[in-house]
Amino acid sequence: MIDWTKLEKAPRLLLEAELRPAQGERFQPTGFADLGAAYYTTPGGVDMLLVESAQSVANRLEKTCLDGDGPDIAPELKGLPYVAATLKGTDSPVRTSSLVEAHRIGSPYFMLNKGFRDKVAGEMKYNPKRPLDWKVIYATLFKYDPNSLVHGVFLSLLEGGRVRAPRAVTGFIEAANVKKVISGGVKNSPVDPKGELQVAEAEASEKGVYSNVPYSRIEFTAERINAYFNVDLALIRGYGLPEAATRFVIALALLKVRRFLATHMRLRTACDFLLVGEVKAAAPADFTVPEEPLLLSAVQEGIAACKPLFQDPPVTELETAVKVVKKKDQEQASGANA
Repeated sequence: MIDWTKLEKAPRLLLEAELRPAQGERFQPTGFADLGAAYYTTPGGVDMLLVESAQSVANRLEKTCLDGDGPDIAPELKGLPYVAATLKGTDSPVRTSSLVEAHRIGSPYFMLNKGFRDKVAGEMKYNPKRPLDWKVIYATLFKYDPNSLVHGVFLSLLEGGRVRAPRAVTGFIEAANVKKVISGGVKNSPVDPKGELQVAEAEASEKGVYSNVPYSRIEFTAERINAYFNVDLALIRGYGLPEAATRFVIALALLKVRRFLATHMRLRTACDFLLVGEVKAAAPADFTVPEEPLLLSAVQEGIAACKPLFQDPPVTELETAVKVVKKKDQEQASGANA
């Protein structure tokens, strides 16, 4: 099980894991619009590459505990609270949840649902003109969606936008001593290699997308590739939750890290990694990260222990009215705002 004595006074738990490409030596890093790959040099002259950003790793960590792609929790974690909403007002109602929404419990599908927003604000004792009782706020967030404390939340739609919590677990992947691998290819069109045809109903801007299109491609090799994770223990303890809840949040964060490294390492078409050796703790150095089955057991025990602190039933089901905004309506709204 988890050796809690090693974590009692540590401000953070720093984890490192060595990775390697599943096949060959090349890999494709994350890319940024108008920037490309995040290629940089350390003050010591080492050529580095950001393989996966903190935001991207956060998204992948969230996915580790979903039932498929969501929006519901994995069956083995039944009892873990979250908020779900059925969006009604279109031909086909859509269901979403705080487990898949970018802003988690702060999503407009929840916080613009007046009944739910007022209920949460009341339980938080929220007053935009008075000092906030953060212990009550964190307890309320934990009650409805502990993942909002693990991955961070910003209730920007609650009057004043004062309620927020940073991520308790952060991760990224970087490579050292990297070299570029420049190659290319061509998208072939056996029907129209010169790009002279066009579907009659297509927009004029689509002309030429049917032709042969050559392209360049930049991949990388590296001397080493490491994944890093930071579990902010001081932040989690600062929530002021009971000990069982604090341990549950830490165990859930560690379970997500383990699952990510074990099953979610195909990051892109040409970026598939394998774990080399074991996950190591850089601080505290004498801490051993338990295997996934033990962490899952700890999380399940935590769900049972924290049941009195959770919403009952654990899944808060909402119905939120939505409407389809036409492009013309958006343009008119923009003009009115101008």
